[in-house]
Amino acid sequence: MTFTTIAAIAAGIIAFAAIVPLALPASKTVERTAIVEAAPQDVYTLLSSTKGFQTFNPYLDTDPNLQITPQGPEAGVGAAFAFAGKEGNGTQTITRLEENAEVEMLIDLGSMGQPVQTFTLRPHSQGTEVVWSVESEFGLNPIGRVFGLFMDGMLGPVYERGLRNLATVVAAPA
Repeated sequence: MTFTTIAAIAAGIIAFAAIVPLALPASKTVERTAIVEAAPQDVYTLLSSTKGFQTFNPYLDTDPNLQITPQGPEAGVGAAFAFAGKEGNGTQTITRLEENAEVEMLIDLGSMGQPVQTFTLRPHSQGTEVVWSVESEFGLNPIGRVFGLFMDGMLGPVYERGLRNLATVVAAPA
C-alpha cells in the first residue's frame, strides 16, 4: 500500500467517526415514575424548595461530601443551589412552577450542558404519581449525542433512588 492509500483510508475512517454521531438523536429524555403516599401539595412543597429537595436528593446517598450551597430565595421560582461533588459541579434553579402539579428546574453543568428537569405531579388513588424527567439537548455536539446513548442507564437508577427517598420522606410523620 502506498502512503496515499493509507492516508485516504485514515481520512475515511476519521470522516466516518465524525459523521456517525451526527446521525444520533440531538436530544434525550430520561424519565422515571413512582406513586408516593402523600397529597400532591405535600410533594409540591418539597420540590419547590431548595431545602425540601435536599431531603430526598439521591446524590447525597452516594456522595456524603457533596457540597450544597443555597442561592436566591428559599422556595419558588429563582430558588437555587450550587453543587460540587464527585459526580460534578453546577447549579440547579427552579424556573417554572404550576402549583401542586409541576416544578421545572434548569441544571447548569457548564460546558456539559443545561438539561431541564421536570417533576410532574398527578393525583392518584394511593396519593400522588410523581414523574421525574430530564431533557437534554445536544445540538450538533457529537460527544453529547454519544453520551445520550448512555443517559438512561446512568440517570435512571439515580432517579429511581430519588423517588424512593421522596416516598420515604413524605410518608414520615411530621
